[in-house]
Amino acid sequence: MTYNNDMTTTAANQNARDILSVSRLNRACRQLLETHLPMVWVEGEISNLARPSSGHWYFTLKDDQAQVRCAMFRNRNQLVKFTPDHGAQVLIRARVSIYEGRGDYQLIAEHMEEAGLGALQRAFEALKLRLNCEGLFAPEHKLPLPSHPQHIAVITSATGAAIRDILSVAHRRYPGQAITVIPVPVQGEQAAPAIINALRQAQQSTWFDAIILARGGGSIEDLWAFNDESLARAIFECKLPIISAVGHEIDFTIADFVADHRAPTPSAAAELLVPDTQALVDKIRVQENALTRAVTGELQRQQQRLEALGQRLRHPGEKLRHQAQQLDHLEARMVRNVREQQERQQQQFASLLARLRRSSPNQLIGTRMREVITLQTELKRAIGHKLQTSRQSLHEQMRVLDSVSPLATLERGFAAITDGEGRLVKDYNQVQPGEHINARLGRGRLHCEVIASDG
Repeated sequence: MTYNNDMTTTAANQNARDILSVSRLNRACRQLLETHLPMVWVEGEISNLARPSSGHWYFTLKDDQAQVRCAMFRNRNQLVKFTPDHGAQVLIRARVSIYEGRGDYQLIAEHMEEAGLGALQRAFEALKLRLNCEGLFAPEHKLPLPSHPQHIAVITSATGAAIRDILSVAHRRYPGQAITVIPVPVQGEQAAPAIINALRQAQQSTWFDAIILARGGGSIEDLWAFNDESLARAIFECKLPIISAVGHEIDFTIADFVADHRAPTPSAAAELLVPDTQALVDKIRVQENALTRAVTGELQRQQQRLEALGQRLRHPGEKLRHQAQQLDHLEARMVRNVREQQERQQQQFASLLARLRRSSPNQLIGTRMREVITLQTELKRAIGHKLQTSRQSLHEQMRVLDSVSPLATLERGFAAITDGEGRLVKDYNQVQPGEHINARLGRGRLHCEVIASDG
């Protein structure tokens, strides 16, 4: 009987449970991971790489402590720009999932790049964006190149191909061009500080009027010194125009964007900055021919003008007679004008003299003196009246003041009582028996002691 009861209980408990199959469990776990975990970036080393005929990639991504299975399907791995192999260090962007058939936890890769190159490229893009937002690439900050530089500073490796190319082009185009090489390392940790120091030296010197910053081609790691932020800011602050000629035509560095001009190669930088001797000779010849034509034309015009003036030239005696006649005429006009001016001034003088006599100051002074005497008399009368009125008002105010003065009240036999601290006593509750008080009378004071007080 007990056995049957236990069997019944067990069956009931099984019916109450939600029992999953293995496939349902794996499917639920996969859905949970893919739904709730975001896309992740993972870096590691490739091992066990398999490329079946389906075109999908299956591999393991590992580091020195752990590993994880990965899959990258054909539609995504066709976009990868390199061919991965065993031992390659890569960076992938993937979804976390589970392979239901084996219950293996795995990553489904959506993107793959070489780890070192990807990190450098992201750092390059981030710095490029930030400096661009600060305005370091803005065209309005770019300095123009001199049309005929007197002395060029070249900052590059003293033994590299870049300086040989620059000197070769400069010698071919303009053999007399002054060029000074400021040698610096162009690769490694010491490259950027050395280039910054070279820029300072070039600016402190009064020789240079342009700078070429050059280096041969290489990988992004080789050119990384020219992506240094401190170097970019030093180029931006430089007072001399700078041509950046770093790498090949397809290579771009931060220095290229900040510099005043960018040349695809060191040779192109020399072509851009060093004048061409033949072009200068041709230009001089063109200017010489233009100047010759201009001088010849001007001489012809002056000759024609001289001939025209010669035809218009008359004998000096005729001109002198004409000028003598003009002088006589001007003399007569001057005498007449002087006489008329004297007559006008005499009339004006007589008129002013008559006006002066009519407005003699003696007559004006007599009138003003009489006015002063009259005003003095009126002032004295007004002052006397004002004093009388003020005295009457003062007497009236004194009478009113005496009527309300407390002293007058005291004179009628009253007294003003104050306690020992000088406070006026208005109520018997303000003092206690034995306390000393002061009584001010109409004449004099009394110092009293309180015997008793009541209401």
